[in-house]
Amino acid sequence: LRIFVNLPDSKKIAVVNRETRTVITTWATGALANFPMALDETHHRLFVGFRKTAKVSVFDTDSGKVIANLDSAGDADDIFYDNSRRRIYIAGGEGFLSIFQQLDPEHYQPVAKIPTAAGARTALFVPEFNRLYLAVPHRGSQRAEVRVYSAPP
Repeated sequence: LRIFVNLPDSKKIAVVNRETRTVITTWATGALANFPMALDETHHRLFVGFRKTAKVSVFDTDSGKVIANLDSAGDADDIFYDNSRRRIYIAGGEGFLSIFQQLDPEHYQPVAKIPTAAGARTALFVPEFNRLYLAVPHRGSQRAEVRVYSAPP
């Protein structure tokens, strides 16, 4: 019944009631440029990517409390939660994919930081295919392309 909305300029996340379309509360993030989000409904966790400072914060969706802060790829634009593997994937324009493992709802560990390409921050994770598709922009001698990554087992 709730929608989570990033308010990047005010360093907040708004929690909105879907039925009444009213803001129930706001959560302070403590950082600027919170753009991508992913939701783990099973464990009541919201993953929020930040560009200033490059990190992912894990929020408890019941309390709004920050459970963990994880250093991640900079210039994050997309973040995905892989429910079957309990992994978080972050595409960052600084030229990396960051992957974290959810050990349990309270604990997370880095799995990989995979080099990609500068500016490649728009992605799509398709769990049915076990694939992450990453858009690489044309920059200088770098050609525009879509790269396909298989999720680690």
